[in-house]
Amino acid sequence: MRCPASEKLEIINLVEQSHLPAKRTLDKLGIPRTTFYRWYDKYLEGGIEALEDRSPKPSRVWNRIPDDIRDRIIHMALENPELSPRELAVRFTDTQAYFVSEASVYRLLKAHDLITSPAFVVIKASSEFKDKTSHINQMWQTDFTYIKVIGWGWFYLSTILDDFSRYIITWKLCTTMKAGDVTDTLDLALQASGCDQVEVQHKPRLLSDNQRVAGSSPAAPTNLSIKLFRLLKARTTLGRWRRPCALRHRRASRCVP
Repeated sequence: MRCPASEKLEIINLVEQSHLPAKRTLDKLGIPRTTFYRWYDKYLEGGIEALEDRSPKPSRVWNRIPDDIRDRIIHMALENPELSPRELAVRFTDTQAYFVSEASVYRLLKAHDLITSPAFVVIKASSEFKDKTSHINQMWQTDFTYIKVIGWGWFYLSTILDDFSRYIITWKLCTTMKAGDVTDTLDLALQASGCDQVEVQHKPRLLSDNQRVAGSSPAAPTNLSIKLFRLLKARTTLGRWRRPCALRHRRASRCVP
């Protein structure tokens, strides 16, 4: 049983000062005699400090790497800073005839602050668009949203979104993602915005990404912004359609906001 050192000392004093035999006193307190006498022996040897509970731990770890081996590993790591923990473990085993695992080398190097950060480039989304819009119908964003109907199949929601107002100008639910579906949706957007009826100096620009995206059935549903123009064929067909309408096509990078 675990008790604070002060409580153990109080029990020892109570048993020593009691007029009853120690057995009867301990029975009334509900403390086994073996436990009490273990406390009492520790108290006689080291005082109240010896009564403090200590977490149990093995006196010796059977597979602990000896200190001299640890020093040799650290020395080799300092001489060869370009080696990874795995390469260091292999070289040490080959040259020193003593096997050490990659995990052991890693823990040892980490304890001595010898693990360097990996060299990699963090790619994150931009905080804002490079080409900002200042009014409506300046740039439209195109997108396909995958919708799976259980027991039926896939549908594809083609949308045209105005970049400035964030308003969905038009949408069309399609069973495919062919170039004709895109051009049909753009025709609806031109009609809804009135851009096909008036003389406009600058037609809206189309914003899509550069990924390979249309023409094949998806492996899983996605709902990512700006996904269109999947195959080169689709882009070519759309390019022929854009010229009469004077629409300009912009492909966004992968790291848009």
